[in-house]
Amino acid sequence: MTRLLVVGGSDAGISAALRARELDPSAEVTVVVADAYPNFSICGIPYYFTGEVQPWQSLAHRSAAELEASGMDLRLDTLATAIDVERRRLAVRDARGRSEELRYDELVVATGAMPADAGIAGAGAQGGGDEGLGPEDGLHVIHSMGDTFALERFLAERRPESAIIVGAGYVGLEMAEAFRARGLRVAQLQRGPEVLSTLDPELGALVHAELVAHGVEVVVNSTVTAIERTDGGLAVTAQGPGGISRRTAQLVLLVVGVRPSTALLRQAGAALGAGGAVAVDERMATGLPHVWAAGDGVVTHHRLLGTGYLPLGTTAHKQGRVAGENAVGGTARFAGSVGTQVVKVFDLVAARTGLRDAEARAAGFRPLTVASTADDHKRYYPGAQPIRFRLTAQLHDRRLLGAQLVGRRGSELAKRIDVFAAALHAGMSVAQLSELDLSYTPPLGSPWDAVQLAAQQWERAAADETSGAPD
Repeated sequence: MTRLLVVGGSDAGISAALRARELDPSAEVTVVVADAYPNFSICGIPYYFTGEVQPWQSLAHRSAAELEASGMDLRLDTLATAIDVERRRLAVRDARGRSEELRYDELVVATGAMPADAGIAGAGAQGGGDEGLGPEDGLHVIHSMGDTFALERFLAERRPESAIIVGAGYVGLEMAEAFRARGLRVAQLQRGPEVLSTLDPELGALVHAELVAHGVEVVVNSTVTAIERTDGGLAVTAQGPGGISRRTAQLVLLVVGVRPSTALLRQAGAALGAGGAVAVDERMATGLPHVWAAGDGVVTHHRLLGTGYLPLGTTAHKQGRVAGENAVGGTARFAGSVGTQVVKVFDLVAARTGLRDAEARAAGFRPLTVASTADDHKRYYPGAQPIRFRLTAQLHDRRLLGAQLVGRRGSELAKRIDVFAAALHAGMSVAQLSELDLSYTPPLGSPWDAVQLAAQQWERAAADETSGAPD
């Protein structure tokens, strides 16, 4: 019988525990969770604040009772403090401060990531430091159920009328919608030249316009340097092209990315890799005997770029499944990510997968990126909406490298980006996209789907690009 310990109760940790129990029902699986909320959907938190998801308990993928019914033992409100690799012991401390050692045959560490503070003065506590402002001051992050409850209490008790969101990535954009749904005035500050920096600026501008249309004040090229308390709330100081600016609000939400949580494994002797994350191989092995790791705390194998750091929930689920299988004697390998992402911003949807032009060039490819527009379904059927595409592929062999899409909600962008993601995983050429047997009915698509029309537009542009080139 394998005695398996799992540290972490989110995507990767629970996936590892479930997979291990599925393959080896005799395995003794214990999951050590730092808080009281195992297997909650952090990605769903913005929709709790919009009011679309209620009550908060519905954010649980599975209840604690369901997890225990699967055969795992949950140790909630328990912090893992040290790993003794040689003795195969995990030191833990419970909520009352009592310490003990747990024995294991195999250990999976899935401690995830922590909110980053981007070096902003006054925000150190939110980034895991000892100093800085906190929720009681009006400065919030949104990375756990504890963060969720703190923000909900602040909204209920203080009834703020204004909010500043520092960062315009996926969560920042979703929370802009949530705050507007609750009647707050919202200003969104973005360090880069456009919101949603995972898209090219030409498409990010469409998201920008959607935010403005729904009453969000958007300020780009604005690097926040400090947050401080004032009589009326919080003041945010930023540096931009026009110099230093200062804005005040009753609530500030900091969403400037994450950093891998590596202390437990690092102190046990594990090596670090890209992005400061723990280095693992494709089996999710750390190099420490009988110790595996998965999720937002470890490096990611990217099918086009090799090893990097790309924390995503979908990736964490897959890595956790691999780690759990191998911990009970399996030979699974993580097949790799292509960075597929999608977000809804009010009535707009934006998605991407693979590489953008600049990323492809930096990686040594010779790409061509082509912009095009195609309707989401046949125009004669009412309600057709345009989808904006930016397709990137290698010029000499026509291999697909990436895709970006922006369109209206209801245009099935999530599934269309998945077509590109599957093509990237398979190493397909752009031409092969036109060969796919995709579904069609006039209310939902066209005989040539919008995906295929974008591919054909890329092929025409590539032919023009190479028509005068020497052999």
